Amino acid sequence: MAELKYDKDGRLLFTREMKEEYTILMPQMLPVHFGMFQQLLILEGYKVDMLTTNHRGIVDEGLKYVHNDTCYPALLVIGQLIDAIKHGGYDPHKIALFITQTGGGCRASNYIHLLRKALEKAGLAFVPVISVNLSGLEKNPGFSLTLPLVRKMVYAMLYGDLLVNAANQVRPYELTPGDTDRMLDGWQQKLIDGFQAGKGMSRKQMRENFHAILADFETIPVSGEEKVKVGVVGEIYVKFSPLGNNNLEDFLLSEGAEPVVPGLTDFMIFKIFNREVDVNIYGGLWAKKKFCQLFKGYIETCQKDMIEALQKSRFRAPGTFENMHQLVQGYLGDGNKMGEGWLLTAEMLELIHSGTNNIVCTQPFGCLPNHIVGKGMIRKLKDDYPYSNIVAIDYDPGATRINQENRIKLMLANARGLTQSQPARSRPESQPERTPQLAHAHV
Repeated sequence: MAELKYDKDGRLLFTREMKEEYTILMPQMLPVHFGMFQQLLILEGYKVDMLTTNHRGIVDEGLKYVHNDTCYPALLVIGQLIDAIKHGGYDPHKIALFITQTGGGCRASNYIHLLRKALEKAGLAFVPVISVNLSGLEKNPGFSLTLPLVRKMVYAMLYGDLLVNAANQVRPYELTPGDTDRMLDGWQQKLIDGFQAGKGMSRKQMRENFHAILADFETIPVSGEEKVKVGVVGEIYVKFSPLGNNNLEDFLLSEGAEPVVPGLTDFMIFKIFNREVDVNIYGGLWAKKKFCQLFKGYIETCQKDMIEALQKSRFRAPGTFENMHQLVQGYLGDGNKMGEGWLLTAEMLELIHSGTNNIVCTQPFGCLPNHIVGKGMIRKLKDDYPYSNIVAIDYDPGATRINQENRIKLMLANARGLTQSQPARSRPESQPERTPQLAHAHV
């Protein structure tokens, strides 16, 4: 068994010996994306299991070991990890835990400390916790995010965004139930096989794969009916995770709607852009700002490849990060960057401008930034865009699923009523332009 080693501050380290012997447990946020991230880590020599558990016991474990004033996503992630240690059939002395750490003033930085405190309380302090970060916050001898691995993860993120985008536009209309999921699974496996063979990891190959993926999804037989499009925004974990949002996308499908979910790429660009903003507002190293600009520019260039591929297909393409940044001018400044910051409001604006007027804003308990830039901006958006139909749904340990679903059903009924009374106003070309007189709200 690998010897437990600690740094000078008493933090338990993940060692090189542990890399050989330990299984790393990784929480799931986006099923498609994280499945590919898992395979890339396995190719780097790590043993990684992605947790897909979804039951009430996870919430109960979270409530047992995390203070109930802590934000709901933290409670879920920590509860899922501890539940897996206790009930997942693992040897607790042969596992480690992955957790992201962004370095901002939010849960994404504090999770790791909350998790270690919870492990200690549960008598599991011997389980190492690995910080996944690009900020150099914590380092471990047995784990490192190398530049080649980061580049591969950027490509996997873009593949994930494209696959989910295409699947969401086909699944509500497929003539044979399951066609979309079979195509999605097939392409995930094809991409993973390519990763193992060292393929699909250059921009040229990625562009070729983009077009091939979309061409295959276009072959799925679909009906010609028009369904209500519903955008999903909010705190990143609850927005994406079926565990966090009570399988929101499945519920929307069951209600005859088409889910429209902005991808992960914009959020990653946003986080890098915030490093530039820090230097602009507070000062800092020119070299740091330049590196962030180069990294951001590289991801934006890859994102434009994805958008171009979508534009050449029959599928709707999202706008660029820069386009969203322009839309939010006059609503929120660049300094609003805690949590999802101005990006959340920008995502709602982009959905409205692209014809998706109906939006579910997922609001987890304990996320103050999200309530300000999400729920706090809804009235302003409705004032400027009268035909927008936005509902904020609260997610917390005590919230009942039936109450959440009833509120969404009411929003859908309103959406169908608006479509019947003003069908032209729901189209992107009919959206009113935002004038300078309307763009005066600053938070």
